[in-house]
Amino acid sequence: SWLWQAQQRDTYTHTHMPPAVLMLGTGEYTTGFTGSGASDSDKSTGVVALVMLDLRRRGKVGRLGMCGTDGRKLPAIRAHMKAALGDVYSGIDPSCIETWPPDGVVDREAYVAAADAFGPGDVAVIFTPDDTHGPIARACLARGMHVLLTKPPVKTLEEHRSLAAAAADAGRLCAVEVHKRYDPIYRDARDRVPSLGAFSYFTAHMSQPKHQLDTFKAWAGKSSDISYYLNSHHVDFHEWCLRGRARPEAVTALASDGVASERVGRPCEDTITLAVRWRNKLEPPALQEENQGREGRQEGAAARSFTGSAGHAVYTSSWIAARADVHSQQRWFYMGHGGEMSVDQAHRGYTVAQDGKGFASVNPLFWKPARDALTREFTGQRCYGYLSFEAFVDAAAACNAGRAVPEDYDGVLPTVATTAGATAILEAGRRSLDASGRTMELVYADAAAETPVGIRALDFS
Repeated sequence: SWLWQAQQRDTYTHTHMPPAVLMLGTGEYTTGFTGSGASDSDKSTGVVALVMLDLRRRGKVGRLGMCGTDGRKLPAIRAHMKAALGDVYSGIDPSCIETWPPDGVVDREAYVAAADAFGPGDVAVIFTPDDTHGPIARACLARGMHVLLTKPPVKTLEEHRSLAAAAADAGRLCAVEVHKRYDPIYRDARDRVPSLGAFSYFTAHMSQPKHQLDTFKAWAGKSSDISYYLNSHHVDFHEWCLRGRARPEAVTALASDGVASERVGRPCEDTITLAVRWRNKLEPPALQEENQGREGRQEGAAARSFTGSAGHAVYTSSWIAARADVHSQQRWFYMGHGGEMSVDQAHRGYTVAQDGKGFASVNPLFWKPARDALTREFTGQRCYGYLSFEAFVDAAAACNAGRAVPEDYDGVLPTVATTAGATAILEAGRRSLDASGRTMELVYADAAAETPVGIRALDFS
C-alpha cells in the first residue's frame, strides 16, 4: 500500500542515506543570479546552492533539487551556475541539480510538485519572498521534510506560532537561517552578555546600496519591507542574547521615504527604525538561584518574573545607501549595567584594491568565494554563511538516525519554537508604521513568560 511504501521509505531515509535537499527559491542568495544577470554584490556565486553542492561533495547530503516559479529563467540560471561554479571550482557540478517547474513554464505553486518528489527526512531550504514562506514550509512539513527558512520565517506572530505547532505535530526540525549567530565575533559577544549585568541599551544599523532595489523590485514594498529584510538580523541576534534575561515589551516605528518608491514604482519605505522597550528580570539571573534557596519558593518565583529595570533598543535598516567599500554596512553597540561592547561586522581589518573593481573591505568570515589557489577547490567551509546550513543538515541527519529529536535543538539552533520574540518585534514594527507610529505592546501569558502570545495597540485612555 501507499502507507506501507511511505513508512519503508521513511525508515530507509532515516537510517541509511544522507538527506536529500530541495532548495526553494532561485534568486540571488541561492544562485547568485538576478533579473538582470549575475549579481554584482558580495554574493555573486550565490550561497545556498554552492553550500549544498559542497555538502554533497563531502557526503553530507544526497540528491539536490531547486524550485522557482518561472521556468523561463531556468536555462539562464543553469548557464550562470555552470560559469560561476562548475567552471570555477574543482569537484562542484551544478548540473546534478534537478529543477522545477519545467523550462518555459510559469507556476506559482511549483513547490507542491517539487516537494512531492522528496520524502520524509529530506531537507527543504526556503529562500523565497517573505509572504510565501508559511505555505511552502507547511507543505514541506506535511510531507515529513525538515525545514530551514530564511529570515524572517514568517511575518506575523500568529503564523509563527502556527508554524511551530505544525513542526511539532510533524515531528520535524524547523529553524531559521540567521547566520550572524555563527559569526565567531557575534557568538563571543553573546557569551559575554551575562558578564555585563542587566541590559540597558542596544543600537544596530544595517544597510545595502540603493541599486540593490533593482534586484528586489518584484517584492520591495509589496510583500515585505526593509525592516523584515534587514532589521531581522540584529533583532534576532539581540533577542538571542537576552533570551531568559530580558523580554521586549513595546515597539514604536519610524520611517523615511523618497528614494525607494521612485525606484520600484510603488509606496516603499527607504529606511525603517524600530524603537523597542525591554524589561529585565527582577534580578540578574546569577542571583535568582541564591534568592530561591535562601528565601523560599515564593521569593524565587518573583525573581524569575520580568518586572525589573527597563532597557531599550533601536534597530535601523535601509536600502538606499550609496555604493561604498562594503555591500552591506552592519554594526551595533551594546550597553549593560556593568559594561559595553561594539562590533563593526562590515569592517574586519582586511581591504583589497583591484584594477577594475576598486577598493573593498572584504569579510571572508562570512563568505569566501575565492577558490584554493592550488587545488581550485571551494574552501569556504568555515565561513558563518556556510556553517548555518551545515549545522541544520547535521541536526536533520541526527534526527533521521534516531540520535536526537527536534526538541533537542531548541536553544541550540534558531528553531521556530524559540524565535517567536523576533517575529513579534518585526510585526509590531510594521503595525506601528501602518498606524502612523502608534506604539504596539507585546502580550504575554504572565510576568514570567519569555515568549509573547499577542500584539495590541497601546491604549492611551
